[in-house]
Amino acid sequence: MSGLTLPPPPLLPDQAPVGRAALFLDFDGTLVEIAARPDAVQVPPGLPGLLTRLQAGLGGALAVVSGRPMQDLDHFLPVPLAKAGDHGATIRVQPHLAAEAPPLPVPPEAWRLQAMALAQAHPGVLVEEKTHGFAVHYRLAPEAGALAHALLAALVLDSPFQLLAARMAWEVRPRGPSKASAVRRLMQAPAFAGRVPVFIGDDVTDEEGMDAARALGGLGWQLQDAFGTPAALRGWLAQALAAPQSPASPAP
Repeated sequence: MSGLTLPPPPLLPDQAPVGRAALFLDFDGTLVEIAARPDAVQVPPGLPGLLTRLQAGLGGALAVVSGRPMQDLDHFLPVPLAKAGDHGATIRVQPHLAAEAPPLPVPPEAWRLQAMALAQAHPGVLVEEKTHGFAVHYRLAPEAGALAHALLAALVLDSPFQLLAARMAWEVRPRGPSKASAVRRLMQAPAFAGRVPVFIGDDVTDEEGMDAARALGGLGWQLQDAFGTPAALRGWLAQALAAPQSPASPAP
């Protein structure tokens, strides 16, 4: 089944099917619905099995590419898949290999303390710890979004860190690694090499991965434009597995 062909997304019916695809999927807001808190995300019971079958159908060319730390991905998706966490700072190219994690700086503790002080002053603001940074979520306190941006933008100025916009969050991360670099690295792996990269995500951070896929001759689909909801995406993945397969054909 390594010749699995991806059908057109339901909201982009004019797209051609994609044969010999290498599929890159974001996690939060793409494979699963966004939760009020990062630790409250709900993984549908059938999702791990669906991803396992999809990986087999794609000859191993399936990766979850997320801003979450690798340990979060392994917790929520305890299946042997290629994964990239921390926006590409940590990459497991093959399911049973150790993750690649080049040395990167971590933000000064004083930055985290200032972010925590902001959260304490604005109930509903959450600080999510990352391996090489942190994110300030203001979904439950939207009025604090501008304050969080001003604080963090001043902190990262003239530093080896950058401020990344996400859905109702601002994230501090080291310069360099990205979802784009994760796509490029994974496309060098044997299971992915020579295939057509297709990146699907819902957030600003995913646009880097989409651009990288397009630059390599593939496709980048915004979840909202191509599928509408994570549930629709999961249904499309199941449909791809269930459809009779013809010999793989290249993307246009």
